[in-house]
Amino acid sequence: MSLFGNVSTINTSGKCILSFGCCDAMGHRLQFQSTRSFTPRSKKNVSPLKVVCVDYPRPDLDNTSNFLEAAYLSSTFRTSPRPSKPLKIVIAGAGLAGLSTAKYLADAGHKPILLEARDVLGGKVAAWKDDDGDWYETGLHIFFGAYPNIQNLFGELGINDRLQWKEHSMIFAMPNKPGEFSRFDFPDVLPAPLNGIWAILRNNEMLTWPEKVKFAIGLLPAMLGGQAYVEAQDGLSVQDWMRKQGIPDRVTTEVFIAMSKALNFINPDELSMQCILIALNRFLQEKHGSKMAFLDGSPPERLCMPIVDHIESLGGQVKLNSRIQKIELNKDGTVRNFLLSDGNVLEADAYVFATPVDILKLLLPEEWKPIPYFKKLDKLVGVPVINVHIWFDRKLKNTYDHLLFSRSPLLSVYADMSVTCKEYYDPNRSMLELVFAPAEEWISRSDTDIIDATMNELSRLFPDEISADGSKAKILKYKVVKTPRSVYKTVPDCEPCRPLQRSPIQGFYLAGDYTKQKYLASMEGAVLSGKFCAQAIVKDYELLASRGEVVAEASLV
Repeated sequence: MSLFGNVSTINTSGKCILSFGCCDAMGHRLQFQSTRSFTPRSKKNVSPLKVVCVDYPRPDLDNTSNFLEAAYLSSTFRTSPRPSKPLKIVIAGAGLAGLSTAKYLADAGHKPILLEARDVLGGKVAAWKDDDGDWYETGLHIFFGAYPNIQNLFGELGINDRLQWKEHSMIFAMPNKPGEFSRFDFPDVLPAPLNGIWAILRNNEMLTWPEKVKFAIGLLPAMLGGQAYVEAQDGLSVQDWMRKQGIPDRVTTEVFIAMSKALNFINPDELSMQCILIALNRFLQEKHGSKMAFLDGSPPERLCMPIVDHIESLGGQVKLNSRIQKIELNKDGTVRNFLLSDGNVLEADAYVFATPVDILKLLLPEEWKPIPYFKKLDKLVGVPVINVHIWFDRKLKNTYDHLLFSRSPLLSVYADMSVTCKEYYDPNRSMLELVFAPAEEWISRSDTDIIDATMNELSRLFPDEISADGSKAKILKYKVVKTPRSVYKTVPDCEPCRPLQRSPIQGFYLAGDYTKQKYLASMEGAVLSGKFCAQAIVKDYELLASRGEVVAEASLV
């Protein structure tokens, strides 16, 4: 990978060392632009540096029960009987759900054709290059140790080295102490959940001891009740559940506002408590569950392209700029074909929609809408989110080589990508990537308004380095990426509305993090949904193959 110098990775500590030396979405409308005139930096003028990016070793994930379960599911596709006649499956949407579906169907010996409406892979992990060669992304993407299907996928593709693992900590800004941070450090010497309990008990800056005790007592039912209890809490918001358990509101304010916005881009008074409990269960029950990694470059190139290469090596196809205009039906209500906006018609043995749920609902045939399976989708609505990138004229000092929880009213999480990511590395200037959430009231506002509000919040996080009036660190340029409908909004009572991957329409399937799987709205959920979708199609092979023969015979009559 090209950087501003030579790059090597040494797994010894979590610091970035600099030394001088000689060196040579499918149908998803995103808005991104710069609205101010700044002088862009030129990479040609960067001082030659030898950059030694030092990351932590990959944690020991391969022997955990969740990793082994995910690995077994992956193996079933490779070891399944080779089909005498491979199925032709058309998949709409080249986000992680669609890519995963196509990858595992190709592993099983079938011939997927993956369609993407835009000219970029990745869906919600899409990214673009500006005229200076700098990347800007749809979101700030973190890969957790508690993502077993994602971790298996990296291993299957042979790209484990593309994850840059950070120290096992969670770092929160302190609004009452501008410029300071509070840490939850998970010791490696302790197993789960003791390492998480130790991290919480050792932090005395965010919660008092009485608050910790009340919070622990409140969590006891979840610990004792297991998955059945967790699922039963879907009807309560985080705020309502906390109050019901007698947990002080300050616990919600200090910790769970930040967690809620990071998990689903909404506040605790809206988020289903089930979402929080599932996250806590994954993070606390697995020793490395909450350990985080950054991808070493842009998701389309560093993650999506290896999946595409794998699919195509097995005879599958991936086509960009291929937008679905209409799902055309047979007389019996099954899918006859996908009509594309360019007039092309695609017929297949099976059809998959792996787009966001809002896009599916726009293209859903009228004949299907009264069916309960599809009718329940009405409650699943994508949440708006804004991703902000700001390139500064200097290196900011008050950052970490890590994800940071901002705990500000408008910002969710952020990172100095010029430090955390090898491809984005810059020894002289910082690039902050920030998730602006909740974004409901801001999605229609101008980029100028959003940047002004962001700078106002940053002046509190970096009081010695950033001022709202721009008199300190100056903006060289910025990008604002708006996603009007992102992951589904995980509000109370929406869990029963999440559909299984196999629809009641023979030969029609769904994939996406909104479909039924245990990892909610996340990259892990998207990949797992794709595996479940592929699994359903493989199981239905005989039915789909015979259906294809009947359709072929009928077309000849």
